[in-house]
Amino acid sequence: MREVLPRIRQWRRQGKRVALATVVKVWGSAPRPLGSKMAVTEAGDMAGSVSGGCVEGAVLAESKAVLASGQPKLVSYGVSDETAWSVGLSCGGTIEVFIEPLEPEPSESKP
Repeated sequence: MREVLPRIRQWRRQGKRVALATVVKVWGSAPRPLGSKMAVTEAGDMAGSVSGGCVEGAVLAESKAVLASGQPKLVSYGVSDETAWSVGLSCGGTIEVFIEPLEPEPSESKP
């Protein structure tokens, strides 16, 4: 979280909405450890990583959908016959990623 927190704070100060994706489960080999995080704005700005690049595009799209709906989502990525060369983990493992919208920054004008 330390690596994405400064960027989240910056984006929120700028009035941007932010979703946070967190690796919550890992089976087998995975490029990033449990607890890895990636922050995404509705404009598509990204900070951090949940997979070392192999599923970031899919997590970006899911994060934007979460921001649009306001509802958190749990997604799973791994290698299957259909997705091995499109969206998946080439290392052979599977990860679950929880994506949640962050609450808006409290207004500085409120006491």
